[in-house]
Parts: sequence; C-alpha cells; structure tokens
Amino acid sequence: MTAPTLSAGAPADLAEWAREVRALAEQRDAVILAHNYQVPQIQDVAHHVGDSLALSRIAATAPQSTIVFCGVHFMAETAKILSPEKTVLIPDANAGCSLADSLTADELRAWKAENPGAVVVSYVNTTAEVKAETDICCTSSNAVQVAAAVEGDTILFVPDRNLANFVAGQVDKEIIPWEGYCPVHDEITVENVLDGLAAHPEAEVVAHPECRREVLAVAHHVRSTSGMVDAALASPADEFIVATEAGMLYPLEKAVPGKRFHSPAGEHICPNMKLITLSKVLWALQTLEPRVTVPEDVRVRALGAVERMLALG
Repeated sequence: MTAPTLSAGAPADLAEWAREVRALAEQRDAVILAHNYQVPQIQDVAHHVGDSLALSRIAATAPQSTIVFCGVHFMAETAKILSPEKTVLIPDANAGCSLADSLTADELRAWKAENPGAVVVSYVNTTAEVKAETDICCTSSNAVQVAAAVEGDTILFVPDRNLANFVAGQVDKEIIPWEGYCPVHDEITVENVLDGLAAHPEAEVVAHPECRREVLAVAHHVRSTSGMVDAALASPADEFIVATEAGMLYPLEKAVPGKRFHSPAGEHICPNMKLITLSKVLWALQTLEPRVTVPEDVRVRALGAVERMLALG
C-alpha cells in the first residue's frame, strides 16, 4: 500500500490533529504507546500510557501489526525485540537517551571479563546491544524484585548508579554499579525538594529511584512513574512534591484529580521526551517511518534478558 501524503492544510486545532491520528491508527492497524513523560497531547491521543514495564508488556501482547512508540529510542527497540514481526515506529528518530548511551556493549563485555561469575542486571534504559550482553533486564518498578530473584550474590548493575544504589539498600547482595545516570533525575537536589516542601509543608514527597540517594532519603515514597499514581491514590495526603521529570505531573493530575502535584524547585525536563508531537505521529502513520530495526542476532540474545524479566510477573 502506498503511504498517504500529508494534506495540503494542517488540521485547524489539536482536537482535529488527534482525530486524524486516531483514525489513521485504526486504518494502519496501529497501537500508539506513550510514556508518562510525553507531552499532554501525545498522552491524550495514545491508546496506552504508562511506564517502561507496562509498555513493554503491552508491546509484547498487543494484537496490532504496527506499534507507534512515543518515548525514546531504547523503548521502541524493546518493543521490536519483543515483537520482531511487527512494524515499530518512533515518530522522531532523534529521541535518544543519554543514560542508555552511557554504556556500550564493548564496555560491558570488558567489565564482565573483569568480574567473572557476576550476574549482569541491565536497566531497560539500555541499547539492544547491551541487553544482548545481559543476564536479565529490569525496570525501575521491579529492579529490587529482579536483583533479589537472580542466582548469585554479586551483581553488575548497569547503567544507572542511582537506581543501583537504591537496589543495594534493599537486597542482601553485592551490587556493583556502572557510573551512568539520568541527567534529569541526577540534577534534582535535596535542596530542590526541601524548597518544595517549604512552599507546600503538608505535601508528601514521591521520588523516582533514579534520583540521588539523599533525595530518596527524604522521600515518603520511592516509586516508578506508574507506581507514583498508586502511591498518590493510596496516601491520605492531598499534596505531593514529585521528584521526577516534570511531564509526570500530567498523568498524576488526570489519575488523581482531587489532589495537587508539584515539581521540586528548578526545571526538570527531558528534552528528548518532548521531541514527539502530534504532527510527527501523524507523519509516522502516513509514511510508516521512521522504523526501528534490531539485527536478528542481537535481538535474539536481548530477547532472553527481557523475557526473563517479564517472566517474574
């Protein structure tokens, strides 16, 4: 089928953009997945919004033949690893991740050689090539569960040092971290959080485990992005300081409309997460580009690490 071309005139408003995107997604037999950090217009048009674990599970089981992944590149790669027969699109090919780029497969192979017998646990925020050198993957929501479940007392945890430090405090194993980090989370300081609490003294702090340990130490809740919704729903507090990328405020406000959510003092924005727009999603559906590909030998080896994670439930 020849891909349709963009109409001569752009839709008059965001609602019209959204209608065109949803209609074309149905024509293309496509499911639109959006991470919690995406801009509101993308979250609103998506069929599913969630954290990386939830979206990985959906990518593995969705019946549609095409996946439009509104997130960053490693997430779309994971969808391709799980569903090689499907067309996986990322509406902006420049949506990368500096955390994923902080470790190469060559560096991991060399590190493994220096630590024979250690188990490699890779955060999903890694490239397919790194996953292919990994024993088991994890996400921020199940990292502690994965580390506790693997056989072996020494774990090479890649690439996020802050998540590794959080896990190390929860399991009775030696966790050796790679020195990578997410700039957005690493730049949230305890002073930022305390300034937020000074402005909102009745608030509870919910923090992502990619934050520094001193930030986690003052948090009432440490959660993945989807776990933040659960914490806000369960807590009696009416107000929260949310120590993560600022895009998370939107899904929290939608899911828990009776409560108030604030970012810590300062700007906490991931520019890569904001690259995808409705026009780019529409273009991707019209052209079926940009496509995400993973070499089959890499995909097969990476698949084992991802499937072992998913099998934990």
